[in-house]
Amino acid sequence: MARKASASGDGTRHTTIREVAEHAGVSVATVSRILSGTYPAAPATRSKVMRAVEELDYVANHHARALQGTTRKSIAIIVNSVISPHYAHVAQGVQTQAAEDSRLCQIGTTGGDAERELAMVQFMREQHPEAVILVGNVNADAEYRARMSRYAHALAAIGSRLVLCGRPPLGPDVPAVVVEYDNTGGAFAATGHLLSNGHKRILYLGRRTGYTTADARIEGYRKALAAYGVEPDPGLEVDGTYERFEGYRMMKERLSAGTPDFTAVFSGNDQIAAGARQALLEHGLRVPEDISLVGFDDLPPAADIDLTTVYQPHEELGRTAVRLALEHARQGGPPPHTILGTHLVLRGSVRPLVAS
Repeated sequence: MARKASASGDGTRHTTIREVAEHAGVSVATVSRILSGTYPAAPATRSKVMRAVEELDYVANHHARALQGTTRKSIAIIVNSVISPHYAHVAQGVQTQAAEDSRLCQIGTTGGDAERELAMVQFMREQHPEAVILVGNVNADAEYRARMSRYAHALAAIGSRLVLCGRPPLGPDVPAVVVEYDNTGGAFAATGHLLSNGHKRILYLGRRTGYTTADARIEGYRKALAAYGVEPDPGLEVDGTYERFEGYRMMKERLSAGTPDFTAVFSGNDQIAAGARQALLEHGLRVPEDISLVGFDDLPPAADIDLTTVYQPHEELGRTAVRLALEHARQGGPPPHTILGTHLVLRGSVRPLVAS
């Protein structure tokens, strides 16, 4: 089907909701309800509608007309979940900085679903925010990179900016602001701390090949082993996601195989560490007397369990994302890319290995 468009008062041509409905083969009412999030459509129907929205680059005209001539004073943030402590703290940083800059803040969640992300970006774009900030560990495959490029160019076309927060850059041709933190350096420091305390058999919990955050952290773990002259053992790398119950599962399964073949554990994040610690204690193993343990994130519960971990600047990530987006809007030029530092926080969950 050839793309159609209707002319607006300023001569710009916009796709209409009717054209989206025709393209998807559904009613106008169905498109409207799906985009507003008030319609429990079948997955196939929702997929058709969102594909049509993307292919036709649809933006609801009534929002655009209502906002013509007004000053855009909002920032949007889209995260995988607001339950996760990491995302909640980043979102708080965005909210705090937005308020200091006299902007309203809109928050949406995706549950890690690409179609839901598209729907949220589309909805936020209709509100004409100054920036749409995407946060979250992702599988940065070719499809993801192409999708982010489309988002960035679509937002740039309306004078907005895509900000990738805690995600890697997409290349010089994609107009996206990037704010990262040093996952690899932090993981290197954590693993190096265990190695300097005599541990050579270090179990890594939370490998997730293809996902940006997990890949960067295991890279730091492997680099530290190499720097200390320790031969890597793929058998010490365990696959799992970044939830507490996954840390518990990974450790329980490992311990069920027999006597531990490791003296220390590097957990991909603090939630994994908390679950692994519980499994160790249930197995009659003490931290750090029997097994040393480190995490990553330094969220508040880490102090409650006396966990040595890597501090990452959660709220500063959000604040920096807002600041850089607004500065880029004022100054123009190439989109900025910055990497925030991490550092090791020493507590009581590591002890030197005593030779037997």
